[in-house]
Order: sequence, then C-alpha cells, then structure tokens
Amino acid sequence: MSTPAKSIALIAPIMAACALATWSLSASAAPAGTADLVLFNGKVLTVDKDFAVRSAVAVKDGKIVAVGGSEVAKDWQAKRTVDLQGRTLMPGFVDAHLHLKGLSHRSIEPDKARSITELGAMVATKAKELGPGEWVAGSGWDEALLAEKRNPTRADLDAIAPNNPVVLVRAGAHSAVGNSLALKLAGIDQSTPDPDGGLVERGPDGVPNGMIRERIDLLLKLVPPDSPEQMRPSYVSALKNLLALGITSFMEAWTTIDDEPVERGGLAGGGGNAVRGHTFKQLRTIYDQQGEDLPRATLYIMYPGAERLKRFPYRTGYGDDRLKLGPIGESAYDGGFTGPTARTSKDYKGQPGFRGTTFMSESALQEMVDTSAALGWQLGIHAIGDEAIDTVASAYHKALSARPKTDHRWFLSHFTMLPTEQTMKTMAADGIWTTAQPNFTYNLEGRYLQVLDGERLDRINPMATPIKHGVNVVMSSDNLPIGPMVGLYTAVTRKGMNGHQFALSEAITRQEAIRLYTAKAAALTWDEAKKGSIEPGKFADFIVLDRDPLTVPAQDLLQTKVDMTFVGGKLVWDRQGK
Repeated sequence: MSTPAKSIALIAPIMAACALATWSLSASAAPAGTADLVLFNGKVLTVDKDFAVRSAVAVKDGKIVAVGGSEVAKDWQAKRTVDLQGRTLMPGFVDAHLHLKGLSHRSIEPDKARSITELGAMVATKAKELGPGEWVAGSGWDEALLAEKRNPTRADLDAIAPNNPVVLVRAGAHSAVGNSLALKLAGIDQSTPDPDGGLVERGPDGVPNGMIRERIDLLLKLVPPDSPEQMRPSYVSALKNLLALGITSFMEAWTTIDDEPVERGGLAGGGGNAVRGHTFKQLRTIYDQQGEDLPRATLYIMYPGAERLKRFPYRTGYGDDRLKLGPIGESAYDGGFTGPTARTSKDYKGQPGFRGTTFMSESALQEMVDTSAALGWQLGIHAIGDEAIDTVASAYHKALSARPKTDHRWFLSHFTMLPTEQTMKTMAADGIWTTAQPNFTYNLEGRYLQVLDGERLDRINPMATPIKHGVNVVMSSDNLPIGPMVGLYTAVTRKGMNGHQFALSEAITRQEAIRLYTAKAAALTWDEAKKGSIEPGKFADFIVLDRDPLTVPAQDLLQTKVDMTFVGGKLVWDRQGK
C-alpha cells in the first residue's frame, strides 16, 4: 500500500466519526418538529417496562411523540405548553371493573347521607316531590358511613314515606332495603320463603325487616324505568365524574343487550332499569354524540342466555378505541360480602351452616362458559368466595381443555379470598387473570371482621400470593369507592378505614400497584400497545397529580388530588377550572 493510501485508510475512520458527531449534534440541536402540547418540568412516571422517570412529554394528534428531559421542551415547538412545576404526571388509571351509575328522576343519592336521619330526609323530600304511590329509589348507602352504624330498615322508611314504595340499594349492589309498601307490592311477607340465590332478612319475630340480600331484583323490577332520553344526562355526568378521579379508561361491568331488536338478541318490550341497569345501545348513543369528552370504555355484557347471545351479531373487541365490547360478565356465580353472601368453603363466623349463596348450578355455569367461549367471547365471571373461585376456575379449565385457546385473557371478577393452591396453579397454567379490588379491604373492613376469622380474614383481597403463583392480576374499584387512590393506599398498606391491619404479606409495592392500575389493566383489553404507559406512539391519556404517589407518606395517598386529566391529548378535567 502506498503512503497516500495508508494515510487515507488511517484518516477515513476519523472523518467518519467526525461526520457522525456532526450529524448527531445537528439532529439534537434542530427542533424535532411541531407538537400540539408539551408538558415539562415535572416528574413523569412512564410506567414503561423499567418504570423510568422522566420530566417532559410532547403530544401530537392525540398521541405521545416524545418522552424525556428538558430537551423535549426545547426540541418541540408546541401550540400549548404546561409547566408542571414539579408535579407528577402519570398514565391515567384504567379501572377494569366499575358500575356506571345513572340517576333516575325518582332517585335520591344515598351515598351522600351520613346518617339514617339524613337518608330519611332525602326519601321524604323525594316522596313529596313525586306524590303518593310513586316509587322512590336510590343506591350507594353504606352502613359503615352512617352515624348509627347499622342498616336502615323497613320501619325507618315506613316512618317517613308510608304512602310511597321505597327501595334503596346498598353500595356494592348485593343487598337492598324496602319499606312495607314495596315489600307488599313484591309479595314478600312473613310466610315468604327465601328466594333462590337470595335471603330475606327477618327480625326476632320472623317478620321481614326490609333487607333483601342478593335477590334485589324482586324489588327493582317493580320500579318503572326512565327512558334512555331521561337517563342520558345523568350517565354523561357520571362518565365525566370519572375524569375528575383520573380514570381515563374503564370497563363497565353491568351492561345488557335487552333493548336490542329481538332478532339481534334483545327482549320483547326492551330492557334496562332505572336503578341498576343500562344497555349497550344507550352507551353507544352517548359515545357517538360526545365520546371525545369522555373516558374510553370497554363493556362487559351480562349473559343473556345461549339463544339470545347467538343472535347478537357482535363479539369481544367490536367497536373502536372510544367504546368497545369486552367479556361476557359479570354474570355472578356467587354473592358478595356486602350481602354478605359470598360462597365460602367454611361457615361464616357466628353463622353455623351458612356459607353464602350461588346464583346458578355448576352445570348452568359450565353452559354459560362453554357457550360464550364457542361464540368467541372473552369471559369475566364474578367469583368472590374461595369456593366460588375454585368452581369458576374449574369451569374455565374444563372449557379450555375441551376447546384450547391462546391469548384469551379470560378473568375472574374480584378474587376476594384465597382459593386453594391448586386452583392458583391451574389459573396460572390456563392463563386466567383476575380483576382485584384491594379497596374492598378499606371499605368493607367492618363487614370482614364481622363474618370472617383466622387466615381467611387476615389475607382477604390478596394481591401478592396470586402474583407469586403466576396469576395475572389487575386492579379495579367496583365502586367501593371508585376513587383509585383508595385502591393504591390499601394495596400497599393493607389497612381498613378504621385502621385494622390485615396481613402485610399480601401487600404490593407502590410501583406494582400503579402498574396494575394502568399498564397491566390496559392489557386486559388487548390495549397494551395503545395505552397504560407514557411512551411514544401511545394515546396521550395521562393525569397530573398534586403530589408524588411514590414518595408521599402512605396516608397522604388518600388525600392526593387529580389536578388535570388528558384523554387523547385533550384536557378533559382541570381542578382549577381553567
């Protein structure tokens, strides 16, 4: 090789390196482009696979285009910028199990009462407004929040509204109280036996005290339903209230196809109920009209029976990124602890021989699972007690053994008690998920202490154990309460509202809890590539908090507020009202 050739050979790598360095410098110095929104000077919890923490995010056309440090604000020219001033930015919560509550014109709001006296005043005002003979209804009362620390009774309601039938559903919707006129219209008296799958509570004299566990339909079916037009404003309001809580996506766990045309699986005469139910058609109309201002939704469909489901033309996944169909669920196999009627393997504490209730036979459960699976549906059946969990998991296993499926993402709604170890191993092997509600530990503390004991009490609403067994777990609220901060708090502290300490062995870390309420929950609906974390290419669905959930004292999680909520890069909630 000649000397010039040798020189060129030696210099070429240096020149190439210089050229690369010059290109890199130019690329970083030049603006990356124009954006619609840049948020900077914050603590960005990306919830990516490494749970990386950054400080700025850029958004264009509803999606995240950059995540990083101070260079993001410099590189992206934005129409709007938000100085986070050190606040925390994180993905919006994805609540995988809640119930949208519409408010009928005949409904009160019992969840706002803090005593039976206040509850009575609400009923009396509504009865006067509606006039004699009209039904008064409502849902959401919780005896733990009432000054009297007891359930309201028919006597309480009779004293204030003797001329109106009244039914009030407890939070959790597993029990309801009616007054004497409501019970009379339902044909419930001293000689009425307990209905299948339910229980009529009675006083010492054997007379019904007004409380109906589980079979609350005996009263609710008598309440005249409002029209979809009458209900629509309250549903829209309820949906917007989720945004104030930082929920940018949710799974509605109680939707019917009752008002579809009969040839498409509907019921003759339509369906829906002014107190508890709403329909696929109602929610489609709402989202068609104003979906961009609402959280994204995935709907459970209550099992309508084999023949009706076969006529329904849609399946899991039908819809779009604003509203789509999810599983056949909640379709409860057993009751719940708000009854309490969850199906347990051992007697309830202090109730010899009582182990809760199931709403269908095992053969009916298997038919529901097999039919839904054959038609291509995801499944999300309600199972709360340990025996119920064993039974539903077994039904899933039989269906999957007969008709193997990959990536089906079937799940159990709730998983409130620990089932057998074999059940957890089978669930992990079958790829069965759970939608857990650690917030139950907080809200139902008193009920658990009343009816459970030993390890089954201590390890109620387990999180760590199923995860250790390889079961996919996501977090959700089931309205007790909806606010995700209560779920985060109890997932990491295992404390009830009055301070009872449940087993810390079932606690998870704050990072784990946030992941299960965002990225992991998004995966339950096959949306892990679209939302649930703050990464380029995903929807700009995120929230700004007034404090850092990773570092504040645990008790302060309960006071953490959502300052701003964005869905698709659009500001849909601002606590300052800007």
